[in-house]
Amino acid sequence: MGRSDRITPFIVMEILERAKQLEREGRDIVHMEIGEPDLPPSPRVSEAIERHKADAYRYTHSLGIWELREEIARHYWDTYRVDISPERVIVTTGTSGGFSLIFSALFEVGDGIVFTDPGYPCYKNFAHIYCLNPISVPSGRDTDYELTPERLEGLKSPFKGFLVTSPSNPVGNVYSVETLKGLAEFADRRGKLFISDEIYHGLNYDREVHTALEFSDSAVVVNGFSKYFCMPGFRLGWVIVPQRFVRKLQLVAQNLFISPPTLSQMVGIEALRDREYLKKVREIFRRRRDYLYSELKEIFDIEVEPQGAFYIWANIGRYADDSFKFAYRLLEEVGVAVTPGVDFGKNNTNRYVRFAYTSRLERLKEGVNRIREFLKV
Repeated sequence: MGRSDRITPFIVMEILERAKQLEREGRDIVHMEIGEPDLPPSPRVSEAIERHKADAYRYTHSLGIWELREEIARHYWDTYRVDISPERVIVTTGTSGGFSLIFSALFEVGDGIVFTDPGYPCYKNFAHIYCLNPISVPSGRDTDYELTPERLEGLKSPFKGFLVTSPSNPVGNVYSVETLKGLAEFADRRGKLFISDEIYHGLNYDREVHTALEFSDSAVVVNGFSKYFCMPGFRLGWVIVPQRFVRKLQLVAQNLFISPPTLSQMVGIEALRDREYLKKVREIFRRRRDYLYSELKEIFDIEVEPQGAFYIWANIGRYADDSFKFAYRLLEEVGVAVTPGVDFGKNNTNRYVRFAYTSRLERLKEGVNRIREFLKV
């Protein structure tokens, strides 16, 4: 069996492609499937595009332009009071590019890497692409959907590192300080790689978010501009690693990507600086979260009130036991696109659906009305 045979479909993209096809046929579709913000980036980004577009046709340094690396380091001081050197910041082609660098440069063929189940489906596929051994650890209500040090201690399969996401996809939970601190201590004590996917930082509503770098200088952090900064099409991310790993990742980056997109890097500086606009983005998503959660909890069993990101993880067990069939019927019959839980793992996920509140409030209201009509509730 080749590596490609181990890669599972990214079902949310197939749902989106079918939804787009229905729209081309004249159907009105309410999009609650894709984790892509519908908001534009800061107006300062548009201004920066005009200012820099004539100078953005050449490669940059393989680690990213220095000014952006400095701005990212400043962001960590301003946001978390964590002092890091810009030399430890590696600008990447989206967070997917960041994971490619980490998985290929910091692991060897056959190494184990631990993820939560449910979790972002591409993690395990990245592992397969780079010939690693993905190890899924079930997470649920009993652990507040967190990966805990106790769960790691109890694993029988050998592993080199583990990856957590906070705020998480698909649940929207935010890891507690106690858990993050415990994971950092476990990693330092056992010599494991602690990888923290922080792409949804900034989109937190009821609980403060903490970077793993607050608890360990050895943590590997991944973040980017696709979610909070509303710049998914710019394909821009970053990785922060201990100084001893920078050269390893750089060698891979030079060969895989040469350098991140030049214009994206130039305008990313302005996106980081416009904190007032980012406050507005958070508030818009907070209002959407409040509305959709209040409505859906009357229809489905929702175990966790989402504290961050822009997702709601809903148990559909009282209506169906096959999330894939449920999602496709909902799309075909009433024009509401959602993501079936089976996209996120095998830990009882077939009884769950993920709703994304990445559409305007009036569209979310229309979607809820159609769901009630579909379920006759």
